[in-house]
Amino acid sequence: MSGTALARTWAVVVNWNGGERNLDCLRSLASQGLAPERIVFVDNASSDGSLERVRAAFPALAVLRNETNLGYGHGTNRGIELALAYGAERVFLVNNDVTFPPGTLAGLERALAEGAGIVGPRVLFERPPDRVWCAGGVLTFRTNLSTLLGHGEPDGPRFQVTREVDYVPGCAMLVVREVFERIGLLEGDYFAYHEDVEFCWKAKRAGFPVRVIGALAARHDAHASTGGGYNPLRKYMMAVNSVHFLRRHGTLGRWISFWVFEVASLPFVWLYRALRGEGGAVLAKARGTWDGLRGRAVTAERLRELSAR
Repeated sequence: MSGTALARTWAVVVNWNGGERNLDCLRSLASQGLAPERIVFVDNASSDGSLERVRAAFPALAVLRNETNLGYGHGTNRGIELALAYGAERVFLVNNDVTFPPGTLAGLERALAEGAGIVGPRVLFERPPDRVWCAGGVLTFRTNLSTLLGHGEPDGPRFQVTREVDYVPGCAMLVVREVFERIGLLEGDYFAYHEDVEFCWKAKRAGFPVRVIGALAARHDAHASTGGGYNPLRKYMMAVNSVHFLRRHGTLGRWISFWVFEVASLPFVWLYRALRGEGGAVLAKARGTWDGLRGRAVTAERLRELSAR
């Protein structure tokens, strides 16, 4: 991909107390040929000195600092707005715990040129590196509303293909400008989790193909931001936002499916997880479902309150 094409691509990275992994992510983006001034680094009121370290290492970055933690959606939207205002034709949404081999972005750009609206690579775990974190996702309206294809499975040829999916994860998502112009930005009120599902869902309904480009790979330190895996904070946020997604897009059949597979199963899930020392995460999931039904949203203040407990 030519330097001119890359000049029309911008990246957006959101940070909240991201520590040293920010630097690995930004070096990885630079290895794609992205000029630092076309990388928008959005800091959500970090207090760990990570913003200062990033500024020292990459003084040419476009930096936006929020006075409070706005969450992933609203934070990313600030970066997208800046990129579009400066004429970006494509915007690469990247989590600060993700890295890419050289050539990944150029391959994604070629895939967009073939008619897709949103593309992403298959995503592998940072540790262990031979396991798939996600090769795209499908909406099921069952547990967590959706399934990450290949999650936890050994990497192999069946995941290294291009396929249409319901969504690609927001940790590595390249979006053509026309998608934003047609459907708008991310739904920032999710705070974290499900805004990528919602965004791709709306793009597909507007006629934009969403594809995972399996020949390309990213690496994701999935435990870096909210602990990954089956932990209370993550399960709470996902539960609240599952309900919010259904409130926007649910049908009777979808609500019934969600209730049977997600809600009615919680006592049995608790029994199983409690034996593994994870019962607290199930209780957090139940609390999140209840809060979502009551119309409560995920906020930084709510997460601080839950963490204190």
